[in-house]
Amino acid sequence: MCSCWPWTLLCSVGRCVSQSFLDSLGGAKCILFGAGVTGAPTLELLMSKGASVISVDEKVAGFGIRNELRSEDLAGVKLAVVSPGWRVDHPFISLVRSAGIELISEIDLAWRVKEQICPNQRWIGLTGTNGKTTAIQMLESMLIQSGIKAKACGNVGYTALEAVVNSGADVLALELSSFQLEWSNLAHLESAAILNIAQDHIDWHQSFENYLAAKLKIADLSELVILNRDDEYLIESIRRFPKKVIWISLQVPAKGEIGLVENLIVDRAFVDGDAVALFELLDVSPSVGHNVSNAMAAAALARSVGASPSAIAAALRSFRLDHHRLEMVFARGGITFIDDSKATNPHAAIAALHSQMQSIWIGGGLAKGAAMDELARRCKSRIRAAILIGSDASLIRSALLKESPNLAIYMTDPNLKGIEVMRQVMDIVKDFAVSGDVVLLAPACASMDQFNDYADRGDSFTQAAKEAFGE
Repeated sequence: MCSCWPWTLLCSVGRCVSQSFLDSLGGAKCILFGAGVTGAPTLELLMSKGASVISVDEKVAGFGIRNELRSEDLAGVKLAVVSPGWRVDHPFISLVRSAGIELISEIDLAWRVKEQICPNQRWIGLTGTNGKTTAIQMLESMLIQSGIKAKACGNVGYTALEAVVNSGADVLALELSSFQLEWSNLAHLESAAILNIAQDHIDWHQSFENYLAAKLKIADLSELVILNRDDEYLIESIRRFPKKVIWISLQVPAKGEIGLVENLIVDRAFVDGDAVALFELLDVSPSVGHNVSNAMAAAALARSVGASPSAIAAALRSFRLDHHRLEMVFARGGITFIDDSKATNPHAAIAALHSQMQSIWIGGGLAKGAAMDELARRCKSRIRAAILIGSDASLIRSALLKESPNLAIYMTDPNLKGIEVMRQVMDIVKDFAVSGDVVLLAPACASMDQFNDYADRGDSFTQAAKEAFGE
């Protein structure tokens, strides 16, 4: 059983003993970069231990939150904790570094706390450009179905720190973004998976090479690395993985791998004999390639900490994707509307487009520095027509026309916001869509230029479709 105690209980019954790091926070002066979702539980923990905290956030206004940091603020500071999203070259970060102040991530803070209040808790994790949240939720379900007390956390739901101090879990399953990995150096994972690698967040990392390095960093934190053999960047990066590697693939597996044999996913890695069937393709919904790969990665991680094949299959049979992930949201007159608004980069949009024989594609938004040439090349036979939205619509249009000069492309007004964007989209769809068509929202871009977030974009798509075609 996990030796973790809820934080409030630990302190109230006097069990905070021999915890030098936590005790050292009493009276210490600390800086917290980020006052959002990750920052709030971090602030709570630091203050509960008696630390004096300077909260810094340029985008959040509130009592006690500073929008600037000066050199005179650094006097006597013992520790700085940074939330994901802060670039390593930010002037405030550089100021802290130049003062020689220890700077750690929320993940590393959670690890330090875990080492003191629940040292037997096991950590496993995954990263990838796409599919992280789906795979980590699958993994959590598999572990729970196996009778393992587990909690998904990190870049989904609970922060790692909240999961350590509140969940009482024996195993934490961490979803880790490139931002979190960029900052993390202390955490130790028993096993970790990399689902896939493609261009994303180039604006933040400044180059694809930097983004790739951040993703591959998870291997440095893990004893065992699970990699997708169907991903070209992971194949090319194999020399960066000196530790034990388990490959997953949609091909027939060799010894030491997990792969596809007819309609079965077969484990030849975590077995005493030759092989064992983990689950059937039809246990995964939808049974499209990228989602099956997500399930395989989750299964490999689950197997690494003792989950049974029967529990893995049972978990998958009851698992359903979250909203805005290849979600069929409406159908009328033989026209089907699919919301994959979570496809916020070209790699995810390619997977969505390849899940259909052909579709009327709605794409666009903020490209985040990503190129659209590969999408245009690989999906030219899958796009019947394209309706482009957002700030980088012209970038996508140029890429599409290079590959498909005769493709019907419709441009929308980039100055529209929210539901009005999708109402204009549906006005265009009504002009030419016929029975049998699939209208697919898989934007390949972020949403913040016209919507609050990807969920708002997906909800607006559904609402506009129902308005235009009748509830």
